[in-house]
Amino acid sequence: MWQNKSLLMAVGIVVGGIIIAGVLGTLTTSDSTIIPMSGDVATRAAQLGPLTISVLESGTIQAREKVIIKNEVEGHTSILWLVDEGKKVKKGDLLVELDSSAKIEQKRSMEMQVQNANANLIQAQENLAVVKNQAKSDLAVAELNYTFAKQDLEKYLEGEYPNQLKQAQSAITLAQEELLRSEEKLEWSKRLYNENYLSQTELQQDELAAARDKLDLEQAENNLNLLVNYTHKRNTDQLASNVEQAEMALERAKRKARADVLKAEATLSARKAEYQGNLDKFKYIEEQIEKTKIYAPSDGTVIYATSGGGKHRHWGSEPLAEGTNVRERQELVHLPTTNSVKAEINIHESNLEKVSIGMPARITIDALPDQVFTGHLATVAPLPDPQSMFMNPDLKVYNADIYIESNGVELRTGMSCKAEIVVERHEEAVYVPVQSVIQVKGKPTVYVAKGKNMEQRQVEIGLDNNRMIHIISGLKKGEHVLLAPPLASGEVEADAADFQASVEEQGQKTAKAVPAERDRAKTRKQPGDMKKAGASRPGKRPGGGSGPLGFQNLTPEQREQMRKQRERYENASPEEQVKMREEFQKQMAARFENMSSEQKEAMRKQAQDRRKQFENMSPEEREKLRQGFKGGR
Repeated sequence: MWQNKSLLMAVGIVVGGIIIAGVLGTLTTSDSTIIPMSGDVATRAAQLGPLTISVLESGTIQAREKVIIKNEVEGHTSILWLVDEGKKVKKGDLLVELDSSAKIEQKRSMEMQVQNANANLIQAQENLAVVKNQAKSDLAVAELNYTFAKQDLEKYLEGEYPNQLKQAQSAITLAQEELLRSEEKLEWSKRLYNENYLSQTELQQDELAAARDKLDLEQAENNLNLLVNYTHKRNTDQLASNVEQAEMALERAKRKARADVLKAEATLSARKAEYQGNLDKFKYIEEQIEKTKIYAPSDGTVIYATSGGGKHRHWGSEPLAEGTNVRERQELVHLPTTNSVKAEINIHESNLEKVSIGMPARITIDALPDQVFTGHLATVAPLPDPQSMFMNPDLKVYNADIYIESNGVELRTGMSCKAEIVVERHEEAVYVPVQSVIQVKGKPTVYVAKGKNMEQRQVEIGLDNNRMIHIISGLKKGEHVLLAPPLASGEVEADAADFQASVEEQGQKTAKAVPAERDRAKTRKQPGDMKKAGASRPGKRPGGGSGPLGFQNLTPEQREQMRKQRERYENASPEEQVKMREEFQKQMAARFENMSSEQKEAMRKQAQDRRKQFENMSPEEREKLRQGFKGGR
């Protein structure tokens, strides 16, 4: 098929190039708007009458309101039982049963883990109670020791030491009194001894008693000195140290108690988390087992997601059946909740400026060719369809919904349809074929036939419907315009290479027929060079070759056919050449009209790629291309 298209495009380029070369050979593109011409050229009279501007797209019928039932079982699983498609079900009826054997085994294993986690949790709770009790006891002992230490210091400083000091001082006083009496008695004893009233022995006893009392006084004074200068300081330092040690022991007891309790609490928290985590997993597995049986949330008619078509279907999806493997979040069943339906279509980015929400639409169903349904454009996606961009990065379409004004009884989900969005309706409007209007210096221009001359005339244009374009001003009913106007002066350079580029461009325009001029019409509201659009992947062709403009993709038979076609045209009379040109234009237009929107867009992209490829060629490559035109290679 692609080889036929490559041949068709190549033949179009060659024949179109020959046609344009023949026409350009007899034209003079000067600055004057009147250009003489010789020979017959294809023209078309401007028409005055009703004109409808619309956008035609293919699509699929879908339920407007439906419940999408998805697989909520994680991972991949298989279908054990599936309700028949098209069956009417009631709320609560079983729709799908998935394999739950693996989940049941997981449940058994998880149940044991839950029990073990529960035992660890109970142990952690009891351990926390023991730790708290022990911490309380240790803290009470430490506080008591600290209290006793402070009391001992206070008792010594305020009780024991003052008593000991008084006792030492009293002992000195008593010793002094005893020494004084002993000395007085000794004095009397000496007098009596001198007078021979006392014996030597009695005097010696009194002297001994006085010496003993003197020693007692000295000992009492020494005891006081020891108490004040040594014993008191030592006891004070010892008791103060006991208080400090008891205070630090209390602080250690507090910290240890807090650390032990926190450790026990952390262990308990970890055991709780472990238990709760296992319990949640257990409940989740139970929920997963419950979700292996999917019930109808409402009444409706069962439609498999893989057979419903539309934008919800995934490319490459395996049809649903018993034994089919399905993944998590995969759509399984659609349940329409009402009879209202819609048409899901894809609007090409080139038509976005034309359409707007609320525009009326006419819908025809392939399965119901005798009926026409009406509706309106309800939604247009803000971003291109990612699936289409993945399949073809150069193709950007936007998902749109058309609400159909019908109860939907005769319409079924998945039916193919064609939707025509009516953009404008004109009761009387002047219009010409879109290929008759070209851009000259950023201005829409037509070539009007004036006898043997043609007039280059700027016009004001409106929208087009891919076949006819609305002429707002600058052209009257009945005036004939060229169907294949030449390139304007100033857009073609005199050298042979650029002349060949113009031939190639005109050949492509003839091969593309309507779509090239439709692209020009899209830019007329924003004048500018149409070349700025460019091609994102120049040189790519359906055939996959990399030669200039696809000639290297042709077989020897196709090249020979092209050569014979060129010779036939060169050997034909002027009248026959005119007929050949008109016939070729009709064939190309008919082929183009029968193409889908995607095929038209693909052909437009191919033409832009080839034109950009030619513009980027070196002089040597252009010379090689010209030789290819001449030799049919």
